[in-house]
Amino acid sequence: MRKLKLEELNRVDVDTFKSLDKHPIVLVLDNIRSAMNIGSFFRTADSFALEHIYLTGISAKPPHPEINKTAIGATLSVDWTYDNDITNTISLLKTKGYLIIGIEQTNHSVSLESFSINTRSKIALVFGNEVSGISVDVLPLLDHAVEIPQFGTKHSLNVAVCGGIVIWDLVKTKLSNKIERKDA
Repeated sequence: MRKLKLEELNRVDVDTFKSLDKHPIVLVLDNIRSAMNIGSFFRTADSFALEHIYLTGISAKPPHPEINKTAIGATLSVDWTYDNDITNTISLLKTKGYLIIGIEQTNHSVSLESFSINTRSKIALVFGNEVSGISVDVLPLLDHAVEIPQFGTKHSLNVAVCGGIVIWDLVKTKLSNKIERKDA
């Protein structure tokens, strides 16, 4: 066994990435205080070919040295916009037909392994502040709330780690359903 060299990974360049079909998933980052977490979301969005990142509230925006440190160039490939008011962003996404899914522990949240949706749905995933979570005024705007099961002493995961888990789970589900439809 050996590690692959970068040229063996067959990654596309930024221009090619921009023209690729993307998974119909967007991220809404609600008051994320750490620019490094935002950079991690950019890198994850690039990795899974997501459509867009919406930055809101106090979330830092590119160019920013801490975002760049963890994004490693993904701010150039992933489309993004900023709006101070998250409710504007969610309203816009609802008019575009996105299902709004908050990743939050609520009295109505569903555990990720039990959560299922129509995989043809366009999805907007909302991730909240590292300490206070998704803004309280956003909760009524959500179509669903999803949480990741945890078994230790801490009540939450780092928001960017949480994002990676949820995004992979949704992309994996969409990919497996595409394969099943082609085989059918």
